[in-house]
Amino acid sequence: MLYAVLCYNDEAITSAWSKEEDAAVMARLGKVQEKLVAQGRLGPVARLLPTTTATTLRKTKDEPLVIDGPFAETKEQLLGFYMIESASLDEALDAARELAAANPGVGSYELRPVGYFAENGIKK
Repeated sequence: MLYAVLCYNDEAITSAWSKEEDAAVMARLGKVQEKLVAQGRLGPVARLLPTTTATTLRKTKDEPLVIDGPFAETKEQLLGFYMIESASLDEALDAARELAAANPGVGSYELRPVGYFAENGIKK
């Protein structure tokens, strides 16, 4: 089963990291990614730009409404995601635990099974 691991944290905190702090976090996450690559389980990974760069298209009864910024104001923002292949939810949770341990502070990791995956527009 393919799982999306959605990474949430307080953007104000992560944006305040120095270049050195950020590089150290990315190095720790890189070690987890290398392990998943070696196991043949890592799919696409993306680090999203800040929510200040976001644009939201909200569906309405009439025409869709385009607004600047993220969809909702929350304490934690979606900062990025991993796509990982796992035999079970427990296996996916193990990978998410390793990612969480590599990140300082608090945050959350939402795991969702992926029912459809397209790479370069081709259904898998």
